[in-house]
Amino acid sequence: MAAPQTPYEAVLHAARDVAKLDCALDAEMLGTALLGSVYAVAEQDRAAAVREFVGRFLTATARRRTASATTIREVFAALVPDAAGAADVRPGAQAPAWSAQLGRVHPTGCYAYGDVYGDQTSYLVTFAYDDSQDGGPDHAVVALIDHNIGITKDVFVGGPAQRILGQVREMCATDELTWFREEDPGRVRVEVSRHLQITDGLSDLPSDGSLATDRALAAARLALLPAATTPPLPEPHELSHPDRERLIRDFLAGPEARRGGLGAIQTDDELSSLHFCLSLILDHAMSLPDADPLRWSPAVAGLFLLDWVHRRAVLDMDDAAMLPRVTRAWSAYATRRRGLPEAAVEQAGSVVEEMIDEFARLYATGERRSPATAAVAQLISEGVDPNDTAAIDAWIDANRHRLNDDPS
Repeated sequence: MAAPQTPYEAVLHAARDVAKLDCALDAEMLGTALLGSVYAVAEQDRAAAVREFVGRFLTATARRRTASATTIREVFAALVPDAAGAADVRPGAQAPAWSAQLGRVHPTGCYAYGDVYGDQTSYLVTFAYDDSQDGGPDHAVVALIDHNIGITKDVFVGGPAQRILGQVREMCATDELTWFREEDPGRVRVEVSRHLQITDGLSDLPSDGSLATDRALAAARLALLPAATTPPLPEPHELSHPDRERLIRDFLAGPEARRGGLGAIQTDDELSSLHFCLSLILDHAMSLPDADPLRWSPAVAGLFLLDWVHRRAVLDMDDAAMLPRVTRAWSAYATRRRGLPEAAVEQAGSVVEEMIDEFARLYATGERRSPATAAVAQLISEGVDPNDTAAIDAWIDANRHRLNDDPS
């Protein structure tokens, strides 16, 4: 058989057996996988790219009369109902009996679960077809939101719904570092959708999971949830200068700072390093999507100690020696303030300890410094005050031979 000449021919070829499937869910799973290919390769707004593709596909295949062509048109119209022409799609003469059940589902349960640190929240919604004989089995949509990067990191559609729900309940019941609750359907719709919009705009998608393949079906299901009836989750706000000062004073007066010997620091150099390191912890927190300096976890510690601080800050030897001490104490302080279980407090502290050697290595090699940070570090190493504009200009004039890209 000759290779398909257009993307639309390729879809028709891939869906050539769609009318032979057993139920609507099987067809919707095939359809979402096909649209996942479009989503994965889109360069900008991925959801818009899928919507535009479906609109063009419906136009290009409007005169097709085979059972597979008319059926996959119905499937796409059900998955992306806001695509151009979707509302005009009608069943074909050879439509399988289950085609009337495409998209005809209702939610039967809505839940949320996650880790006690607040790194990730998963939302799970179970659905049933109005007619399970033609529609197919109950199934679940699971969406994973990563609060450290502010995106819907993965979505998954699968079944049986009660098996998936049971596995999640059991996992959370046996792990004291996780929680589980019933959730308002409207909140699920709002939270997943707003984070999914950010995911749609990423240049590179998360590499693991079923985000691309299941995205169209998951979004279609979540769009069936009602509007929110509970207040939205609070939006993060940037700490004011007085708020930062109060938080630092509270930390320094606490038992964690005393145990780390931070409250007894007297010399000007050490005090300067102490407050600089505390400012780095707060600045890093403000760079995260939820901007809460008390939301501390092993993952946040890793982002801070092994990545952010090397790219964004210039540390002298005193700062590099002080930062592990401050980070240890902050880990204990933040987890206590949030009332986390003792196991979470211990885990966070242990992970920080394990990271200190790698932090020291990265500091010594400078391999994760950004170009701007490396430039400032070079100025400081040569005795130039990075806050002195005249001194910087003089240094540039004296080093033009090193800065000039032209070897001549």
